[in-house]
Amino acid sequence: MKATLLLATCLLILNQAFQVPRPIVVSPDGKGDFRTIQAAIESVPMADSSGGERVILIKNGVYREKLFIQKRHFLTLRGESERGVQIVFTQARDLWRCEHPDDSGAATLNVTAHDLRFEKLTVINDYGFRANADTTITCLNESGGNSSAPRTDRPTEGRPTLPRETGETPGTKRVRKDGHQFAFRSFPGATRLVFKNCTFRALGGDTVSPWDVNGGLYYFKNCTMEGGVDFYCPRGWAWAENCRFICHNKNAAIWHDGSGAESSRTVLKNCTFEGNDGFKLGRFHRDAQFYLIGCRFPKNMADADIYWVEGSPAPPKWGRRVYYHNCHRNGGDYAWHRDNLPISAKDVTVSWAFEGRWLPR
Repeated sequence: MKATLLLATCLLILNQAFQVPRPIVVSPDGKGDFRTIQAAIESVPMADSSGGERVILIKNGVYREKLFIQKRHFLTLRGESERGVQIVFTQARDLWRCEHPDDSGAATLNVTAHDLRFEKLTVINDYGFRANADTTITCLNESGGNSSAPRTDRPTEGRPTLPRETGETPGTKRVRKDGHQFAFRSFPGATRLVFKNCTFRALGGDTVSPWDVNGGLYYFKNCTMEGGVDFYCPRGWAWAENCRFICHNKNAAIWHDGSGAESSRTVLKNCTFEGNDGFKLGRFHRDAQFYLIGCRFPKNMADADIYWVEGSPAPPKWGRRVYYHNCHRNGGDYAWHRDNLPISAKDVTVSWAFEGRWLPR
């Protein structure tokens, strides 16, 4: 009898120890655990894998909030539906940077944690959609000069200055309607990030900015990304499959920074593009490596290959590395996107893209 009771007690303890925590529910009508997504995030312990993966289920609704995920790893944000869950915030990067020393908080969704999943969400930075025109503001973090040089003659001592644009005067900053507007921005250390069935929208540049040039591993599938110049701009290693890109700028849709390692690469497989008449496909001004496999381009895209930005600080150490396979344009192909892969197309796999270091699920 005692042995049976002891066994039952042990089994109960083991079951509780290995029980998967129930999902945290967010609902704007108050029928969940929290009304806001940020409150749900902050309810998760600041822990690593020892606490197991936590899931936040987000009910349909418009959530006007800026999100921060910091020191809460192995976390999933899963929406009820991609179109139904809208996370919206109005934030021009220049407005933020005039009062803060860095980009932490310049996006709708700001991430410093690792091993995160985002599913069935729409993330919008609507500054450009709401602004009527460019505006000039007083800028505490003064524009002008070397972008890394601190001011020593103002109360903002120690903050890096912002690059000065044409027409700006000391102490002011021109905030453009189509300037930098992050929907998603991550920082060094935020790696192994998965995005499935997500939409990211902004009218300005750098909409989707996963930025860890040395260790960044990013996986996108069935996502829509929309914005201005360089609106999809990963650093490090990135894979985008069955994604839709919508460009509201003629200079470039996609960008890559692979300067941290010669093997860094961005792969776009079976993706489609659309945008303003004459928009260019992409560009780079740091070392980069592009692989476009089975992509489809619109008739109104410019006859311009992914290009190196003239006047960049230094030429690429590893040369030009822009590769295409089975990419076609509606209305007739351009010569520059003919097949030129350095390896067999069948070898361009997710495992290869991440060099076997990570297999997203």
